Amino acid sequence: MEPYVFTAGDAPVLVSMPHSGVFIPPLLQARMTPAALDVPDTDWHLPQLYDFLDDLGIGTIRATHSRYVIDLNRNPSGQPLYPGANNTELCPTSSFSEAPLYRPGEQPDKAEIEERRTAVWQPYHGRIADELAAMRKRHGVAVLWDAHSIRSEVPRFFQGRLTDLNLGSGGGTAASPELLARLGDIAKVTADYSFVIDGRFKGGYITRHFGDPANNIHAIQLEQSWATYMNEDPPFGFREDLATGVQPVLRRFLECVIAWARGT
Repeated sequence: MEPYVFTAGDAPVLVSMPHSGVFIPPLLQARMTPAALDVPDTDWHLPQLYDFLDDLGIGTIRATHSRYVIDLNRNPSGQPLYPGANNTELCPTSSFSEAPLYRPGEQPDKAEIEERRTAVWQPYHGRIADELAAMRKRHGVAVLWDAHSIRSEVPRFFQGRLTDLNLGSGGGTAASPELLARLGDIAKVTADYSFVIDGRFKGGYITRHFGDPANNIHAIQLEQSWATYMNEDPPFGFREDLATGVQPVLRRFLECVIAWARGT
């Protein structure tokens, strides 16, 4: 299976969905625990949640493989995303609930991790780099929107309940302050949803690596609580009744990004 699905757009914005894939190769499945094969830490239903992107002319790239094969939002060197915090690896060995993903003795070694990086991680990142460069050439500016979602309560990573909408820009290093301020203004008037900018989730490797405002490439991550659009327990069903509330907010965010990029 190809490592990603790409859809072209004509707007100066690319939406990335690096954790929406669920594919695990059969030979790898045989080495994993039953709990791992349920892929519970998937960013569920993001293509459905963002089903308005074609209407806005926004291109997309989304992963096909599960983050349990390799995490596309981690540094390939293995450097932790949040030093001093509880982190998952480039090729995770435990779930968010800290359950083992592999049967005893079946964890990947360095050579296998490098094979996965070459086969899955690198093509995804290479396509993002190519598309951002092409957008900047066409429009003079490019914006990457890295779309994520997570259970509203994950004690491994944060205490209590997560904010509904978590915008991250690498602590202000990956995107224009003006763009972030405009997005914050939209979030402030959506009384139904809590939000924060550069809070617990400041943007992962993708946001921090590709965001280069000095060269007119901006990157923003949105980590969204599952509670805003889906059931948080298996089988993790999409909730149309919830999604119809938050989808207009997501659309306004991305309309704002396009308008800012086009100088309007």
